[in-house]
Amino acid sequence: MRSDEQMMGGWDDPAAAQRARAAALPEDELELAVTLFRLLGDPTRGRLLYALHAAGELCVGDLAGVVGAQESAVSHALRLLRTAGVVAARRAGRSMYYRLADEHVADLLALTHQHIDHAVAQDVRSSGRAAG
Repeated sequence: MRSDEQMMGGWDDPAAAQRARAAALPEDELELAVTLFRLLGDPTRGRLLYALHAAGELCVGDLAGVVGAQESAVSHALRLLRTAGVVAARRAGRSMYYRLADEHVADLLALTHQHIDHAVAQDVRSSGRAAG
């Protein structure tokens, strides 16, 4: 295994590289982050999250209608998201109502949307196309 000095020797900015290494997430936290991003990588789960972000709280049946999926598929997706702490649920009679688990999830969705808007605007500017 290479020593820290050997690893830093070939880099353009060893101080910046050392700061990056010092700030790296511990393995257990990194695994949680990767799991979260995998969950967010599914289009149906993404649609569910943005629907909850817009509506605040919806029952499984309404969510299924909004995203155009079967209730069983929506329930499965919501179960995964709930297990990961991304959504929370409450029971009202025979219905389950879901919402985003906390403001961090809402912030993540909002920032993702802002990032996409920014990237699209940059692409339009760099290609010379008019926004339409």
